[in-house]
Amino acid sequence: MSVQDPARNGPASGLVTWWRAHDPDLAATRRAGRTALVMPALFALCGQVLHSPTMASFAAFGSFSMLLLVDFSGPLVERLRAQAGLAVAWAVLICVGTVVAHMTWLAVLTTLVIGFVVLFSGVVSSVLAGSATALLLAFVLPVSAPVPLSQLPDRLAGAGLAAAVALPAVCLLWPRPVADPLSAPAARVCRAAAAHLRLDASGLGAYGVTPDATRRRAAAERTADAAADLRRAFDTAPYRPTGLSTTSRALVRLVDELTWLTGILADRPAYTDEPPPCDPAARTVRLAAADVLDHVAELLTDPRRDAAPLRARRERLRATMSGMEQSSTVRLPADHPVGGSAAEIYGFLATLDLSFGAQEVGFAVVQVAGNVELAAAAWQRPWPDRLLGREPGALTEPLASARERAAAHLGLRSVWLHNSLRGAAGLAIAVLLAGLTGVAHSFWVLLGTLSVLRSNALSTGQNALRAVAGTVLGSVIGAGLLQLIGQHGTALWFLLPVAVLLAGIAPAVISFAAGQAAFTVTLAVLFNIGQNPDWHIVLLRIQDIALGCAVSVVVALFFWPRGAAAAVRKALADAYRDSARYLAEAVAYALGHCTRAASAAAGGEPVQPSREAAASARRLDDAFRTYLAERGTKQVSLADMTTLVTGVVALRLAADAVVSLWRSAGPASGGADRTEAQRAIVGAAHHVTAWYDGLAESLAENTPVPDSVRLRPEALARLVESVRTDLVDGDGQATAMAVRIIWTGDHVDVARRLQPSLAAAAQGDGPR
Repeated sequence: MSVQDPARNGPASGLVTWWRAHDPDLAATRRAGRTALVMPALFALCGQVLHSPTMASFAAFGSFSMLLLVDFSGPLVERLRAQAGLAVAWAVLICVGTVVAHMTWLAVLTTLVIGFVVLFSGVVSSVLAGSATALLLAFVLPVSAPVPLSQLPDRLAGAGLAAAVALPAVCLLWPRPVADPLSAPAARVCRAAAAHLRLDASGLGAYGVTPDATRRRAAAERTADAAADLRRAFDTAPYRPTGLSTTSRALVRLVDELTWLTGILADRPAYTDEPPPCDPAARTVRLAAADVLDHVAELLTDPRRDAAPLRARRERLRATMSGMEQSSTVRLPADHPVGGSAAEIYGFLATLDLSFGAQEVGFAVVQVAGNVELAAAAWQRPWPDRLLGREPGALTEPLASARERAAAHLGLRSVWLHNSLRGAAGLAIAVLLAGLTGVAHSFWVLLGTLSVLRSNALSTGQNALRAVAGTVLGSVIGAGLLQLIGQHGTALWFLLPVAVLLAGIAPAVISFAAGQAAFTVTLAVLFNIGQNPDWHIVLLRIQDIALGCAVSVVVALFFWPRGAAAAVRKALADAYRDSARYLAEAVAYALGHCTRAASAAAGGEPVQPSREAAASARRLDDAFRTYLAERGTKQVSLADMTTLVTGVVALRLAADAVVSLWRSAGPASGGADRTEAQRAIVGAAHHVTAWYDGLAESLAENTPVPDSVRLRPEALARLVESVRTDLVDGDGQATAMAVRIIWTGDHVDVARRLQPSLAAAAQGDGPR
């Protein structure tokens, strides 16, 4: 008989389980432990050894900000570069805050500008977004405490000392593991999709054995589950996990592309029960795509691997796809008469169904492989290039990306713009009130404003109550501790590390109110070290925090009374409208290659519609994250909301696929009349994009969702007749243009087949 260790099931085991459930990666514990060691040591050095209270305050808050309020991810070199950038920004903001603090009107205007710039710049990079509170604290601290300019060097010295210690601290004191939150789940999606493709290929006769339906369903479910895990990791991050680096930009694009790829694997045309005779090249493309995905997964798991094998397999996939396009022209039975029945029409078009599916999968996999290859190249740069931020490719690309992202949010419907304006206005009003009322510790007023601003008035009000409750509790605890300590002020030095540790852990492990209470105790201890402990002063800080919280509530009511639910509905409408326009422009670009006259008149690729669709998708992403972060009951299920959001991805990437399909096609040759083929595709695209415009209107105006577009056999009959009579060569054989036109129609039909699921997600249950 084995004897179990009682400790395993004892209170200690339960505490560890509970702790890890609330702080899974021990991220908050790691930051808090590091800060609890550094902050009191710097405060003691500056205050007791160097005898500079100003240096002590700025060293304490600087280390608190640089070690606790930020937690940069990525390789160590990139983290050090981010820490150094934060230190430089702290120095600049301290100078600005010190200079403007003496004049209230100038302090208010500067706070408005600084607050907006800091908050809005987060749209460019998750690094900047995650640093917003730390950066604002660097400005709030000096602007709330006017002093002679002669004290500016001491302020800078304190912050500089904090920065100098923070750099080695993040390397040596329990450093964060080098892990990307998206790479591992993305690799799992790639492996599941590769297995799914191989099973599909075997089902088409590649190995002489047809897998049963149970195995196919299991493979499809594994792929769908892996994709859902990836999307969840991406969507539930507080900020869009991207930056200006090549690696981060490529990995974020990878999420959309893998979402689209799994949707392709799950999609099947509605008019065929069994697949028609398969072009062998379609099986070869699927197998080549699976091989590429396996190498993508390996490179995602270990970005230090040689990318040459992936590059070689990606080129082989391209060559296989080109060969399939040629073989598809041979297999298309253009010389066989087709009757007028729907079954015969669909049967003719279904000849290319499997090759189209392979082409669609191949295009998606090529895009995925290209992004991962680029990310690996950025990862494998020499360390001097990483330290200096030199990216593979054009040196101006990060700046161009930053301008594009910022421009996408310069609109009244941008959630990020709303948040930035509200936060800046709240801080500016808090500075004004602190100056007009003569509050002794205006820093606490600004702190209260900064800590509780959320996405709508309800959430802000709830957080204001929690903040005040936490402050009251922390003040009572702090006052009690000071009363007990009495004249034994030395004991505060022993309490300070414990208070800092609790202030760092409590928000993540317990609650927001608990974090506010612990932070209040920390400040009470910090402000009374070296003085006669006075518990009356601690209790007076409650009114300052309450004033700051009231400012937050009023500003939230003024700027955004309806919150993120209304904003995400509008963002969805904009994204569907812009993506549908991009699909229409992509089809027009494709059909511009059909005749000589059209080729001559046709312009270039639809670059501007593509950019507008991408910008709308980014605004939707930010609105969706804010919606997920809002507390309270959601009026739409997460599954339905995710369906609507990923529908935008599928629609936009379908347009990308159409453009890519025709990018290498030369101008039309011969004098054949292809009017009927054009009319059929244009008509189908018009009906499909019009439905998406109707969906956008229903989301924006809360009106009924239009009925989904049905298959139109009469239009397809005209397309089939045009293929048989106009899109053939002199021998009556179908041409590559015929195949491309049919595949273009298939891409449009993919967008049509999305409609029932989107309508089900929006009908009656859409975001309110």
